[in-house]
Amino acid sequence: MTPNPAPAPAAGEVLRDVLRDVLRVEGMSVRFRMSGGRYVEAVSDAAFRLGPGECLALVGESGCGKSVLASALLGLLPGNAETAGSARLGDGLDLLAADEKTLARTVRGRRVGLVPQSPAAHLTPVRTVRSHLEETVRELTGTRDPRGAAEAAAARAAFPASHLDHHPHQLSGGLAQRAATALALIGDAPLLLADEPTTGLDRDLVERTADELRAHTRDAGRALLMITHDLAAAQRIADTVAVMYAGRIVELAPADTFFGAPGPRHPYARGLLDALPERAFTPIPGAPPELGDLPPGCAFAARCALADDACRAGRPPLTEGVACHRA
Repeated sequence: MTPNPAPAPAAGEVLRDVLRDVLRVEGMSVRFRMSGGRYVEAVSDAAFRLGPGECLALVGESGCGKSVLASALLGLLPGNAETAGSARLGDGLDLLAADEKTLARTVRGRRVGLVPQSPAAHLTPVRTVRSHLEETVRELTGTRDPRGAAEAAAARAAFPASHLDHHPHQLSGGLAQRAATALALIGDAPLLLADEPTTGLDRDLVERTADELRAHTRDAGRALLMITHDLAAAQRIADTVAVMYAGRIVELAPADTFFGAPGPRHPYARGLLDALPERAFTPIPGAPPELGDLPPGCAFAARCALADDACRAGRPPLTEGVACHRA
């Protein structure tokens, strides 16, 4: 008897096989050793893939582990952090296993760019924005005449030329954010991590920044991991949405499905969308659990109207893009 042939892969899966992933994260966990032998589980078993030209938006409430995940990818965690799993670039380098020398000399800025969450803290207070940009241009591109390239980088991030000779303390929060974005774009790294890149910007600049990041990603086959609370910006730019809650990715879905029909499947993800003013404008009740004191079952059960005894007893794995007993 001839066995039934395996189903043909979808077009997107074929393309994924042809194009090497820019980033593949598998089983990534981060925990912090605390006094008294206690641990805080900041990221648990995260897994996702980013291909050339793709943008993944990582969304969730503050304190859920999004920025810890980004910091781990660049080796910027404090000394009491422990990591597990892998996060491999397209050439096979495991970012979680790389030493500081490799990260500093060959990864940061060159293979992985960063738009930091607190840009003012990443700018040297005694140097102008122009000085920051020109130094980065010289370091990453080797040009002997960095002035024009620095001004072009500022323009890409909608940073006004009139403020290039200002110092960080003379910048508003939005201008500091745009300066940090300009710095991150200079190296044209294959992977860009943008941690809240639209913070402090008005809606027009949010859309312009999102469009520039989208163009930076799609036009040259780069990949973008954007961490954001701004679901409107995520909808504008993302191909895929990953929803994080209490250190775990609880839903991973195509952006058009997530924001359109049928919408999110996890109750928490649905709650995030329902909290938007243009939707139901209904906040999620309660507060997230402490990462150092997570319940044995689903971490969202205490806030979920659908939770039952099974939800409180066991932690659901991420299966077919959702981690929920009731999905």
